[in-house]
Amino acid sequence: MSEKEIIEIDAMSVDQFAGAVVLILGAIGSLLLVIWQSKCHCKVNLCYLFQCERRPPNEEEMKGLKEEAKKKKEELKKEDKKDDNKDEDLIPNNSAELKNEIELKKDNP
Repeated sequence: MSEKEIIEIDAMSVDQFAGAVVLILGAIGSLLLVIWQSKCHCKVNLCYLFQCERRPPNEEEMKGLKEEAKKKKEELKKEDKKDDNKDEDLIPNNSAELKNEIELKKDNP
């Protein structure tokens, strides 16, 4: 490139600048989230303002986590059974008795 070829960039509006800032912060936050939720030992040092250390759970913590997971699975199964019973009421019924009941309700409000 020669000295005569100068590339000019148009000025950014406030909303474009805000969008760029949000995208950059979102990318950094996503990266930190992946690092934090990893199962490996890691240390995060953000300009000496924020320092954090993450260690994987030990065997005792893992046992507790497994028990909690089993309890949650049992609770979800119980909720699913309750929801299955509710769905039975939503099944359309084309019986003649039902049609008669609907007609009676329309006549006698």
